Amino acid sequence: DGVHSRGMKLIMDLVINHTSDEHAWFQESLQNPDSPYRDYYFWRSSAPDPSQPPNNWTSFFSGSAWKYYPERDAWALHLFSQKQMDLNWENDLLRADLYAMIKWWLNKGIDGFRLDVINYISKQPGLPNGNEAIGKMMGYYGIEHYFYGPRLHEFLREMRRETFDHYDVFTVGETPGIGMEMGRLLTAENRRELDMIFSFDHLENPGKVRFDDYRYDLRYLGDYYRDWMQNYGNDCWMAVFLENHDNPRMISKVNPDPQFREVIGKLLAMLQLTLKGTPFLFQGQELGMVNADFGAIEQMRDVESINLYHELLPRVGADAAFQKVLCGSRDHARTPMQWDCAAAHGGFTAGEPWISLNPDDRHHNVAAELKDPCSILNFYSTLIRLRKADPAALIYGDFKAVSKAGANVFAYYRLSDNGSCYLIELNMTAASQKAFRKPSGCTLVLSNYAGPDAAGTDAGAGACMGACMNAGGAAEATPADTAILPKALRPYEANLYRVAHARA
Repeated sequence: DGVHSRGMKLIMDLVINHTSDEHAWFQESLQNPDSPYRDYYFWRSSAPDPSQPPNNWTSFFSGSAWKYYPERDAWALHLFSQKQMDLNWENDLLRADLYAMIKWWLNKGIDGFRLDVINYISKQPGLPNGNEAIGKMMGYYGIEHYFYGPRLHEFLREMRRETFDHYDVFTVGETPGIGMEMGRLLTAENRRELDMIFSFDHLENPGKVRFDDYRYDLRYLGDYYRDWMQNYGNDCWMAVFLENHDNPRMISKVNPDPQFREVIGKLLAMLQLTLKGTPFLFQGQELGMVNADFGAIEQMRDVESINLYHELLPRVGADAAFQKVLCGSRDHARTPMQWDCAAAHGGFTAGEPWISLNPDDRHHNVAAELKDPCSILNFYSTLIRLRKADPAALIYGDFKAVSKAGANVFAYYRLSDNGSCYLIELNMTAASQKAFRKPSGCTLVLSNYAGPDAAGTDAGAGACMGACMNAGGAAEATPADTAILPKALRPYEANLYRVAHARA
């Protein structure tokens, strides 16, 4: 009630692919093979060779996906940490218990769930060995037997029928490896499975993985969203996100040069908040937070990073192993939220945080950015007000691409049936680019640059030009809007225009 009284809704994380190895279900399954919980997990006999795992599946956190338990003389499956044991969804009693737990939370009045790695819940019967070629290509063996298992749709429909359909709630599934076609099947309204999915294909450039040392090419991001906006279908609704708890900060991936930090942060904000779908912002993204400056593996806490470091250590040495881990560590996104640099630990806690604060908090924190009208935080606020002022165009309106695939400038219209129209123009490179020819009646509403000065020189990437809001919440043109529209776009320049007379 406290959340709802403040005009907010509460979405909780629902982890039902696995449980802790300390969970009562697992302990009962381990200690008492004759109990009703004996098959709540994947157990395999140690015969004929107790030293060999039952198959060649590998964990996402390094090593085999199996752990041997002498108490039961058997192996248990864990796709993730050795403390996160996979649940056996083939067991009817397990599913009934899971649904009871879900309804317990829904009866408390929560508003929905993010379903953790939900597309992994169905495993291929028999748990066959992973294909060698696929394992080498993907970096994990066995993944083809569970990332889109044979009973996935059946399980999701059953879960919705038994739980979510009886409440006014929302679901979004974390679905690694799910492309557009599978995404449609999971989220089409008539199929009654999930409301939305998180697809992760856009978080790395093609041919790259998270731990590669490279600069992310934003042109691919434009192509990705252009494709999804045009082809996902009217019966599906997209989750639009750029950061989460499992990935480094996007600004650092694109270009770590400090001179571009502000404009990249604002470009990403404009992209995310002007696309069709529901934007998901990760904590600190609205401040323009960047990767942490870790100096040693001892400063990290992420089990994935630590395991990978020790796996690489004997092969490449300490320096190379640490640099590899530093490129893709999830800890970059897990440092404390930067509230106020004048407070202990950035205002995150009066106690000792589990991981050190990013020293970057001195300049990028909530208190400082609220006071700065040109901050990334206030740029986000302006975009959110614009969305709310004209939802018919900027939330629910049609998407019409102007630029072609692979273009240096990603440009598109958002249009409503009542004639409201906006043009968004984004320079996805660190070089100047030719701007698109604008239609007549085009007014600049918002930019991540302040515009050229009287001599025509750059006013600076740290400057800004915003939109003010009238009492009714509609965007009003500022005096800067009457300037000549730019013929060239500066590095990472992002502009939002209002277009008059878009539709008859």
